[in-house]
Amino acid sequence: MGGNVTVSVRSVLLAGLVGLALVTAYLLGSQGDAVSVPANAATGESGAMADRRMVSMVGTGEASAVPDQISFTMTASARRLGLDDAMTASSATMRRVLAELANHGVEKGDVQTTGLSMHPEYRYHAYDPPTLIGYRVTQRARVEVDELTNGGPAIGAAIAVGGNGVRVSGIRLGIADPDGLLKKARDAAVQSATGKAEQYAAATGQSLGEVVSIREVGRPPRRHQPQSLFANRPLMDADLAKALPIRAGKDDLQVRIQVVWAFE
Repeated sequence: MGGNVTVSVRSVLLAGLVGLALVTAYLLGSQGDAVSVPANAATGESGAMADRRMVSMVGTGEASAVPDQISFTMTASARRLGLDDAMTASSATMRRVLAELANHGVEKGDVQTTGLSMHPEYRYHAYDPPTLIGYRVTQRARVEVDELTNGGPAIGAAIAVGGNGVRVSGIRLGIADPDGLLKKARDAAVQSATGKAEQYAAATGQSLGEVVSIREVGRPPRRHQPQSLFANRPLMDADLAKALPIRAGKDDLQVRIQVVWAFE
């Protein structure tokens, strides 16, 4: 039989690899241990991160502060037969009140104009067309008083100087530095999470390594919301406002975070 036999190099290599795999499987099986290769072993740094031993802990931090300032909405309104006269009268009342508030620590930067309205007013009759009785101009401004103790006297002065043309509403207590209060709550939350993580690590004979991640969980930290004192009360007596006993109490803020550490 003089036929020629041709064997390709590829076939030889393939057969060799199959044989090597069978021998390796036999030797490992004879040792009685299962060998598992992580599915992400070839993913580089991200895969190494996934294989690290880590601990995750949630911490809650709270901070309290006493409101130290007060704010209110002031409305100056005037009605005159002519629109220009109504605007002039309303502006004069507003300037007069602001000048008086300056004596109670209210500076120009503490006053913000929030609205201006102009509209005609009519007297209505049963059977005849309405009669124009004038125009009303209303100006609104938000006033902040940095010293809480000056709040009552400032409100009383505004009402006394403005008379029936001025109304005060939306009186609120506030904190001058809400960001500082938020920082304290975050620091306390980190300390809370760290203390618990260290306790669990020590109980299991391990020690904490570097922080892998940190994030705020749950609802976003509530920034300070001013406390309403007399919300939308249209008119206050000047003497009552001056004698107003303002008790600020405390305002609380809470932050909740989740921190992940790697074990050393």
